[in-house]
Order: sequence, then C-alpha cells, then structure tokens
Amino acid sequence: MRACHGPYQGVLIRATKRQAALVAFFSLLAASLFTAAARPTPVTSKQAQAQQVLGQIESIDASLEHVVEAYNASQIKLDGIKAEQQVNERRLEIARANYKRAQVFLQERLVALYTSHDESALEVLLGSSSLDDLLDRMDTVNRVSEQDTRIVGEVKSFRAEIKKREGQLERARADQERVVAEQAAKKSTIERQLAERQQLLSSIKSEIERLKQQEAAQQAQLESQARSRLDGTYSGGGGNPAGHAGGVVGIAMQYLGVPYVWGGASPSGFDCSGFTMYVFAQVGISPPHNAAMQYGMGSAVGREFLQPGDLVFFNGLGHVGIYIGGNQMIHAPHTGDVVKISPLTGWYSSTYVGARRY
Repeated sequence: MRACHGPYQGVLIRATKRQAALVAFFSLLAASLFTAAARPTPVTSKQAQAQQVLGQIESIDASLEHVVEAYNASQIKLDGIKAEQQVNERRLEIARANYKRAQVFLQERLVALYTSHDESALEVLLGSSSLDDLLDRMDTVNRVSEQDTRIVGEVKSFRAEIKKREGQLERARADQERVVAEQAAKKSTIERQLAERQQLLSSIKSEIERLKQQEAAQQAQLESQARSRLDGTYSGGGGNPAGHAGGVVGIAMQYLGVPYVWGGASPSGFDCSGFTMYVFAQVGISPPHNAAMQYGMGSAVGREFLQPGDLVFFNGLGHVGIYIGGNQMIHAPHTGDVVKISPLTGWYSSTYVGARRY
C-alpha cells in the first residue's frame, strides 16, 4: 500500500496526538478517582483510630482488674495479720502478767527452801547455773510439795507462752512489712496503668463523648427493662425467686450510676468485688473483697441455670457481677465507668468463668 503524503498527513498526526492525550487524561482521572475512593476519609480514619485506642484501653482494663483484685487480696491478708497481732499482743500481755505472779510465788518458795537448811534443797539452789536449770532440778528436792510443783509448772508454761507469742509477733511483723511492700508495688502498677489509660482517652476525647451519649441511651433502656422485670418477678407477678435473690437485685439497682473506684467498697465508689461484697452484706452475707475468694464460696451454678442474684465471674476471676436475669448483670466495670447493667455478650461471654449461688 502506498504511504499517505501531502496535507492530510499532518492532520492525521495531530489527530493521533490529541487522541493519545485524551486517553492519558482519562486514565489519570480514573486512577485519581480510584485512589480517592480507596483512601480513608478523615472521619473513617478518626473512627478507626478511636477503635484501636479503645481496644488498647480494654486491654488495660482487663489487666487492671487482676492487679486491683490482687491488691484487694493483699489487703485482706494484711487485715488478717493485724487481727492476729492484736490477739497475740493481748495474750502476750496476759502471759507476762501470769509469769510475773508465778515468779513471785517461786521466789517465796525458794527463800523458804533456802532457810529450811535442807541440804538437798541448798545443793539444788546453789548448784543451779540458770533459772531453767533450777526449775528442772527442783523436782529432786525432797521437800518440794504439790504446790511447788504447780508453781514450777506455771513458770515454765508462762515462759514458753511468752516466747511463742513473741515469735508469732515477730513473724507477723515481717509478713506485714512484706505485704505492705507488695501493696505499694501493686498500687504503683495501678497508678501507672491508670495514667496510660487517661492519656489514651484524651487522644480520642470527641469520640468518647459520642460513645458516652450512646451508652447513656442504652443504659436507660436496659435499666427500664430490668426494673420492669424486677417488678414483675418480685412484686406478685407470678415469679418464684430463690431465697434472697430479689433483695440482692433490688439492692444492687439502688447503686446504678455510682462511680468505679479501685479498692472501693461503699456507695461513694465501688470496684467489682467491693460492689458485690457491699450488696450481699445488706442481706446478711459477708463475702470477702476479692473476686477469686468470692468464687470459692457458695455453690456452683451452670450458665443455663442462672437465676437473678447469682454471682457471675469473668476474665480469669478478675471480674465479678450480679446476674439480674435476661442474660444481663449489674456490676462495677472499670475505671472511668459507673455501676451499670451489661449484657453477657461479647467480651463478657468470651471471658466467662462461672457462677456461684450464695
């Protein structure tokens, strides 16, 4: 075929260039649109960041629960040591007073034996190297009476009692120093994790406010449902609650909104086991201020047989709440939160340990 020449050749070349330019332009536009669609918007990025931070906070909260409960357990141990110290100090005081009286009686008998000119008595008295030696050798004296034997026995007994109590007090003081040091370390860990938690919260402050509004609306709905269920079950609605369950749930509901305070066990602030301890104390049951110890009380209950008033445990016994029916519980969740109602779903379902009925 013959090549194209003349004026039409330039026109064709220019048309080809324009076509190529248009193809390149549309290709670039399509790529830009695709990139824009793939790149997250600032809102999407903010929400993703917030979810990531919330995940970190949840991890801190789970860790904190264990540290706080360990702190509570050490406080129970410390209280036990102090109570034991008080008993031992009182008994030591009594033993010393008794020992002092027994010594007076013993001295009077020794003087009587010394002035009796009994050779065997003098030999014992003058040949003894110590008080213990004297007490042991007095049994060989012919003139030792039944009363003397009793006095010697009391002196030995009260001296042994004093040594025993002094030893127990010394060990208790050492245990107390160790537990106090452990508590200080746990407190330092708690405060460090709380500071980290606060720093993370500050980084997504606006997102947290939005979540709080959602949480408040959800809590209002859950509380309304729980109160309707409570009224229907425990106010003549045909329910048949076991034991004190109705009282426990009703009491627990009175403290909705009370802030979480680690180590707290009063209406001014609760942690999880402090809340359950306080509520059950109102019905005459005194569980310790520690979730793991509370799990060791009562009788085990299968999840399918849960009833309102049962204690439910999570996170390796790091958390505890009170079951209120409807697959829900009331509990003191973690720092920055309040006593509230939560469904046994999600994290609570995946970390569920078991339940106890008191």
